[in-house]
Amino acid sequence: MYIAEQLKKKNIAEYLLYMWQVEDTLRAYALDAERMAAEYIPQFGLDAEKGEALKGWYESLIQMMREESVAEKGHLQVNKNILILLTDLHTQLLKSSKHPFYSAAYYKALPFIVELRSKSAESQEKNEIENCFDALYGTMLLRMQKKDISAETATAIDNIAKFIGMLSDYYKKDKAGEVEF
Repeated sequence: MYIAEQLKKKNIAEYLLYMWQVEDTLRAYALDAERMAAEYIPQFGLDAEKGEALKGWYESLIQMMREESVAEKGHLQVNKNILILLTDLHTQLLKSSKHPFYSAAYYKALPFIVELRSKSAESQEKNEIENCFDALYGTMLLRMQKKDISAETATAIDNIAKFIGMLSDYYKKDKAGEVEF
């Protein structure tokens, strides 16, 4: 909750990846807020008030996950909405001639995105921005598990991360009214 609040203000891409991780953490605890309160929340060393607030946040997310039928897989609608906003911004930036560096970053990442999309039917059903986030999240999980990442994958992820980082920067600027199309 506290990390999410900070990331949402600072970097929407990192926020979204964090929220996907929270969804998976909730699933790992079988959507059991009491178990999380006993086993997970104490590691943060929060005072009682903040610990209860965090538990309440997890409870609300758990309720949403159940109501939205994403208890086993998928993402909460609030997170999907962010992807929609990012996708819309991406489209606007590409259509505008005022952002050539953004277009260049996209076209540099595009061969890697196309390759990702070709690897599974599920990827083809998603838009390119979601494919990028899936790749970043998957790589993050591999790194957390201390698994090897091939040089080709590292190159692809580096290009995708730079592109998504730029999109995230534009999102922040757009929210502040600083982007012209």
